[in-house]
Amino acid sequence: MSADPTQVLAFETDCHIFDGCGFPSPGLHSFLFEPIWGDGDSSVYFNKTMLLALLGSIIIIGFFWAAFRRPQVVPGKLQMVAETGYDFVRKNVVYETMGKREGEKYVPFVVALFFFVWMMNLWSIIPLAQMPVTSIFAYPLGLALIVYIVWVSLTFKRQGFVGALKNFTGYDKSLGAALPVVMLIEAFSNLLVRPFTHAVRLFANMFAGHILLVLFTIASWYLLNGIGIAYASVSFLMVLVMTVFELFIQALQAYVFVLLTVTYIQGALAEQH
Repeated sequence: MSADPTQVLAFETDCHIFDGCGFPSPGLHSFLFEPIWGDGDSSVYFNKTMLLALLGSIIIIGFFWAAFRRPQVVPGKLQMVAETGYDFVRKNVVYETMGKREGEKYVPFVVALFFFVWMMNLWSIIPLAQMPVTSIFAYPLGLALIVYIVWVSLTFKRQGFVGALKNFTGYDKSLGAALPVVMLIEAFSNLLVRPFTHAVRLFANMFAGHILLVLFTIASWYLLNGIGIAYASVSFLMVLVMTVFELFIQALQAYVFVLLTVTYIQGALAEQH
């Protein structure tokens, strides 16, 4: 057994209630993994979340390749599922926000982003994986930075240098003496806070959801002793309830992430008045 009991999960030990051992609650250590390859003390290594991100990318690419490599006028089951997902993002996210004329060229980017985020979230409830990749802040931050670069570059491209600055700073000469303060606040909000909150929203939801699932899972095992069995059954029921709830949250957070992405892009393409 590890010298530090907080570093192991309850079901990895013989620790139960009434055995004289404390409850090994989940914490930040639940999100730390030993390198599969390389040295964790160096900048070059490969761990479980990286493996899941790679496998998730391969699964998504493989799924759409298999669905559309030989498209049929009357689609088969796989093609129908893929078309349903693609059309959902295209019509309900891109077209609804940007319109068909402006939005069509951005559909592939948004669809890829949606399914990647969703797949990274889904790892939370897949046996053996049981870890949402997006609960590691570096991943949603990286995705948010990609969106940020697309948004900023499109703003400069569509509106020019002066127009982009007005867009970022909320320039409105009717504000009079308050204009400099408003421009400073808007610039800070748009260029610094926006990408951060875009990443944090996804990260925080998946982090919290994973902590709750781990907490109730550990509790189910820890309470499995004597009279505690009655409480263990309640805890296990909560595991099932939280798993179903997480399925909804995982899809919702992927939807919110791409909806905000499309909103930012739409703002970059809109004429500044």
